[in-house]
Amino acid sequence: MTRDGSDGGVIVSYLTLRRVVGILGISLPIIVAVWGALLCNCLEPTISDYYRLRTRDALVGILFTVGWFLFTYRGYERKDEIAGNLACAFALGVALFPSSGARWEQIVHLVSAALLFLVLAYFSFCLFTQSAPVPTPEKRLRNRVYRFCGVLILVCLVLIGVCYRLGLAGDTAPFKPVFWLETLALWAFGFSWFVKGETLWKDRPVLTPG
Repeated sequence: MTRDGSDGGVIVSYLTLRRVVGILGISLPIIVAVWGALLCNCLEPTISDYYRLRTRDALVGILFTVGWFLFTYRGYERKDEIAGNLACAFALGVALFPSSGARWEQIVHLVSAALLFLVLAYFSFCLFTQSAPVPTPEKRLRNRVYRFCGVLILVCLVLIGVCYRLGLAGDTAPFKPVFWLETLALWAFGFSWFVKGETLWKDRPVLTPG
């Protein structure tokens, strides 16, 4: 894929890729929660705990799909490509090393999940907000959305760490706060990519005199 946007077909494919990534991020917690409720009529403490049910098929499948899309992602600069490659590696780490496995697998899983959220926040807050010297009004609005989503991911990550510290990530945790914080972070990630796909607040076409 070219970086200069000269190929119209490439632009359309790229926008579609961003929208698909956004939809997958938003739908992941919904799919595992609904499927899990049908299987056991319960809400797991964390999204990772859906490994214990047949929902692992959806969990691993979506993580692999998102990871592959991020691996193929090419932005305007080298750092976009590096961030996509890292996000892919961390997504695969979450998918391949279950939180219910051996101790070392649990550590790899948790570290991969934390680093994945950090990279996703970096995408939203730092990469998506890059603008031309004079951004359009729509771009300025999108940048505010990207920054909000990036900050929200970081806040959720910190609160998830607090929940683990306080022992609120287990089966007995009331209201399953970690699940909802992970869901909110994934929705922020997904929404920022959905917006990046020029689905919302798209720049108005420039009218040339003629």
